[in-house]
Amino acid sequence: MSSSSAEHGGWDQFVRAPRTPALDGLVASAIGYRTRDRPVALHRGVPSPYLPLIFSLREPIVTGETAEQVSGMTASRNEIILGPLHQRPVFVRQEREEAGIQLALHPLAARRLLGMPAAELTQLAGDGAEILGSRAAGLRERMCELEDWDTRFAELAGFLLRRAEDGAGGGPARTVRAEVVEAWRWLAWHRGAGSMDGLATHVAMSRRQLGTLFQREVGMSPKQVSRLMRFENARQVLARDVRAGRSPDLAGVAARCGFYDHSHLVRDFRQYTGLSPSGWLSEEHRNIQAGGHHNGEEWDP
Repeated sequence: MSSSSAEHGGWDQFVRAPRTPALDGLVASAIGYRTRDRPVALHRGVPSPYLPLIFSLREPIVTGETAEQVSGMTASRNEIILGPLHQRPVFVRQEREEAGIQLALHPLAARRLLGMPAAELTQLAGDGAEILGSRAAGLRERMCELEDWDTRFAELAGFLLRRAEDGAGGGPARTVRAEVVEAWRWLAWHRGAGSMDGLATHVAMSRRQLGTLFQREVGMSPKQVSRLMRFENARQVLARDVRAGRSPDLAGVAARCGFYDHSHLVRDFRQYTGLSPSGWLSEEHRNIQAGGHHNGEEWDP
């Protein structure tokens, strides 16, 4: 994978980081973004099967669990955001000028990259600088001073590799149980469309036992992760249609991505985005056309 960018109106830029083989299985994607002369607006950060890690290269990012919170005194303001898997949209204040790098981290890599299972992130406030420490804050400052994306991505990759290497020999506390790793791979292979009974049979555990392990490791049940994967697959298919100039066939996407019917696709979109599929596509059309919504499209740890 090589660096690439797309610009519309001259002021939206999304640049995908080149692949770093040593980070395969740890980081699904890293995308640099820069926008200018946009109207101040509200953006929906939608759930995915990844942990979001965002380094703002300008002002702190203002977020909230609701649209009202973003505009109020209780909004969160962070220069580095690190969040758990979630099942509802997170609202973000979109400023006139923004720049940053957004990463998608594999949840089962959290022990190596973050020093804790992904489930523990649900108990934290999302302040990435506090979670990752002073070295992450120093990395952000260096990336703010750099002029080009390739050098920024190289600095970021070096930071993540050092964290991964530090955790590689950390013993049981750094190890994810083999049953959870295999279950995640099975879910990813089926892109969230496999049955939970089939999953339990595959890893030779009861659904209850496997659910307990998943909850402790990633903070969600296998069924919740499966639904996230299925939704992410559908979202990426719709985004590809928009980028290709095709009119999305929602019923066809529902059937292709393993939804029972069109209404179940709409149900999941309303849960994860707060909008219908058509409403989300309309709201995100500019970002999609400019090259956004390019999360990694596989979930094998």
